[in-house]
Amino acid sequence: MNQALLRSLIPGVLGILVRRGADFAAAEDAVQDALVEAIRVWPDDPPRDPRGWLVTVSWRKFLDTTRADTARRRREELLDREPPPGPAPTADDTLELYFRCAHPSLTPSSAVALTLRAVGGLTTRQIAEAYLVPEATMAQRISRAKRTVSSVRFDRPGDVGTVLRVLYLVFNEGYSGDVDLAAEAIRLTRRLAAAIDHPEVSGLLALMLLHHARRASRTAPDGGLVPLAEQDRGRWDTGLIAEGVEILQAALARDRLGEFQAQAAIAALHADAPTAGETDWVQIVEWYDELLRLTDSPVVRLNRAVAVGAADGPRAGLAALAELDDSLPRYTAVAAYLHERDGDPATAARLYAEAARKATNLAERDHLTRQAARLNVRER
Repeated sequence: MNQALLRSLIPGVLGILVRRGADFAAAEDAVQDALVEAIRVWPDDPPRDPRGWLVTVSWRKFLDTTRADTARRRREELLDREPPPGPAPTADDTLELYFRCAHPSLTPSSAVALTLRAVGGLTTRQIAEAYLVPEATMAQRISRAKRTVSSVRFDRPGDVGTVLRVLYLVFNEGYSGDVDLAAEAIRLTRRLAAAIDHPEVSGLLALMLLHHARRASRTAPDGGLVPLAEQDRGRWDTGLIAEGVEILQAALARDRLGEFQAQAAIAALHADAPTAGETDWVQIVEWYDELLRLTDSPVVRLNRAVAVGAADGPRAGLAALAELDDSLPRYTAVAAYLHERDGDPATAARLYAEAARKATNLAERDHLTRQAARLNVRER
C-alpha cells in the first residue's frame, strides 16, 4: 500500500467532512477510523478513487458515531444528508486545516501534535514516539487540542506566521522513533507553499532545505555533535542547497523581507562557503542586523555575537555578548567559544564545563564536556 498517497489525502478528506457540518474533533476521529479500514481493505481490493472511498467511509463512520451520540438534536439534520455516491469534490481545504491546527489558543506542543495528526496523517503512536512521551499522554494532548479548535470559527484569514512557527518547531525536533520529523516538516511546508503564495512560506522552506542539506555531516560516527566549522562539506547535499538558494532568491526578489527569509539568507551564506575560513562573516552580521530589525530576539542577538566574533575578532564578539542577559540558553557556551578564540583556554575550559552542566540536550552536553576536557588536557 502507498502510505505516502494515503497520508496526502487526509487533509482534503478531513476538510470535506468539516464543510459538510462535522465538528473538527468528530471529523478527525472518523478519518482516522477510515484510514484503519483502508489499511485493512485496500491491499486486496484497492479502490479506483481512493479519495472518494475515504470520503464515503469517513462520512459513514461520522454518521454512525453521531447516531449513537446523546447530543442527537444538534446533529439531527446531518443524519439525513449523506450525499449520493460519486467522485469526491476537488476543493483543497489543506490551508484552513493548517490555520486551525496552529490556532493561537493552543500551546505550541499541542499545535505541533495536532498538525502532525490532522495534516501530516501520523498516528498518535508515531507522534508519541517522536516526542518520547507515552502514547496515552499524546492521545490526551491531541484530544484536548481537537476540542479546543472544534469551536473555532474561520470567518477571517488565519495567521500565516503562527503556522510557520509551528512547522519550524516540527522541523527542529529532528528525528526520533520511526518518524523523521525534519523530513515531515519539509513535506508539510512544501504542501503549504503549494497552497499559498507567500514569501515567508518560501523563506521557511528554503531555510529548512539549507539546514537539512548539512544533516549527514552534523554527527560523528560515535554520535557526537560536529560543529559547523568542522563539518565535512563534501557530505553536504548540493541538490538541496541549490533548491533552497533558488527558492530564497525568488522570495527575496519580492521585496517583502521576513524573519525566515533572513535566516535562510544566513544559512545560504554558510552553504556557499567552500571552507569555514572562507565564510563571509561580514555579510552574515549584516543579515543578523536585518533579522534583529524584524524580531529583536535575544537568541538572534546571541547568534549575532558569534558572527561579530568571527567578522571583527573575539574581543568584539565578547563585547556584543556582554550586552546580553547571561541567563540566556547557550550564553555560557558562546562565551566559552569566544574566550578560546581570544587565547584564554583556562577561562574557556571553565565555561565549557559550566555550559555542559546547564545543557538540557544529552548530545550537546557531551560535546561541551569534551570541549572542556580537550582544553584542560592542553593546559597540563
